[in-house]
Amino acid sequence: MDYKESNAASTTVTYNRSAIEQPTENIYEAISVIAKRATQINSDIKKELIDKLDEFATYNDSLEEVFENKEQIEVSKFYEKLPKPTAIAIEEWLKDKIYYRNPETE
Repeated sequence: MDYKESNAASTTVTYNRSAIEQPTENIYEAISVIAKRATQINSDIKKELIDKLDEFATYNDSLEEVFENKEQIEVSKFYEKLPKPTAIAIEEWLKDKIYYRNPETE
């Protein structure tokens, strides 16, 4: 999924508890699934950001003055403005875009 095109809220939002627990009929199980998905999203975003910032890295050991790279700053600002991984995971959960299964119930 393209996280840049997500319509997730970038601020705090109160969600309907029954809408969140409805697919699993257990709020704790739903939150566990959402949390695991948020962890996956966070690692994907972090890996993508590190890959982009590595393009700007300089590997010299001199004590020269470090110059600000405007492109690097723009990339960092873009990723700071993205919605939080938990907000993206909740949006995916509410739109039934997350596949989950419970091996105990199968």
